Amino acid sequence: MKKKIILIIMIVLVPIFLEGCFLFGGSIGDTVPVVDFVDLEKYAGKWYEISSLPTWFAKNLVCVTATYTLLENGKIEVLNQGYKDSPEGKFDSITGTAWVPDPNEPARLKVSFFPLISSQYNIIALDEENYTYAMVTGSSYKYLWILSRTPQMDPTIYDGLVQQAEDWGYDISELKMTPQICLETI
Repeated sequence: MKKKIILIIMIVLVPIFLEGCFLFGGSIGDTVPVVDFVDLEKYAGKWYEISSLPTWFAKNLVCVTATYTLLENGKIEVLNQGYKDSPEGKFDSITGTAWVPDPNEPARLKVSFFPLISSQYNIIALDEENYTYAMVTGSSYKYLWILSRTPQMDPTIYDGLVQQAEDWGYDISELKMTPQICLETI
C-alpha cells in the first residue's frame, strides 16, 4: 500500500517539477522577455481568461477568471475560478499565493497552489498605461494565458498578442478561446 501511495505522488509531482523540460514544452529561458515594470496595485483585481494553451488543471472550464489581491505581507492572493463545461456546470476554484522573488524584476513572480511547490508566473505583455490586458506564461512554452479586464477583448489587441506569442515561439495553433458566456460574472 505504501508503495502505491509513493507511486501516485510521483506520477502527480514529477511532471510539475519537470515543467521546464523539453519533454514538457521546452524552457522559455531568456527568449521570452517580461515587461519592464508592473505596478502590482494596478495589476490586482479581476482578470478574465480570453484564451490559453490547454492545461490538465483547467480542462473544459468556461467563464474562467483570476483575481489577484494584495496582502499586507507583500504577497498576492490568487483566486482562479470557473465552471466545468457550461455556466450550469460544477463550479471549480483554487486559491494560491504569488510573490515577487526579486524586487528588481516585478514581472517575474512565483505562484504556489500547493505547499512546497511553486511555478513561474511571468508577465510578458501588458497594457502598461491602463492595465486592460495582459499575457502571462510559466517557465515553458506549454503555458500561455491572454487576460483582459473585461469578458471580451478588442480583436485587434488580441490578434497583436497572438502574433507576439507566435514570434516568441509559442504554438498558437494550440491556443484555445475561453468561453466567457456567463450571464453573471464570478
